[in-house]
Amino acid sequence: MRYVGFVLAFLVLLTGIGHAYDADMAKKFDAIFSQMTPEVLAMRPCQITAKDVLQMIKKNEDFVILDIRTPAEVKLVASAYKKTIAIPMNELFKPENLKKLPKDKKIAVLCHTGDRAAAATIALRAVGFANAYQFKGGIAEYAKEVGRTATEYVKD
Repeated sequence: MRYVGFVLAFLVLLTGIGHAYDADMAKKFDAIFSQMTPEVLAMRPCQITAKDVLQMIKKNEDFVILDIRTPAEVKLVASAYKKTIAIPMNELFKPENLKKLPKDKKIAVLCHTGDRAAAATIALRAVGFANAYQFKGGIAEYAKEVGRTATEYVKD
């Protein structure tokens, strides 16, 4: 009988450990996600579009594009914007790379389609970069928009 009680106590303890979570990280995410009411989400507060970026370039706004694609992806198709910082997503949160990011201007987080940028933007905001924005549609949408409107933004 004692053995059964010990096994049950052990299983309860083991089950509790398996369901543990990082309370501090949960608080950080709560601070971000609790602000995302339906009204706020309708305004797309953490996204920036290709049109927005091109307008910012046209107006000479001070911002950076953070390209989180792999080196192979960047080698095939790179952003020609002079204020592009290329840091692959798997290396982004190393202290030396976070130090490269500005805190005083917008950061448009760019990947191929915008999916990785969404995850990276949430994480960047969780660690204190409230100036990070997902580049909606990624470089694929950026290329389409530039192709449609290049003459408006490129000066000879």
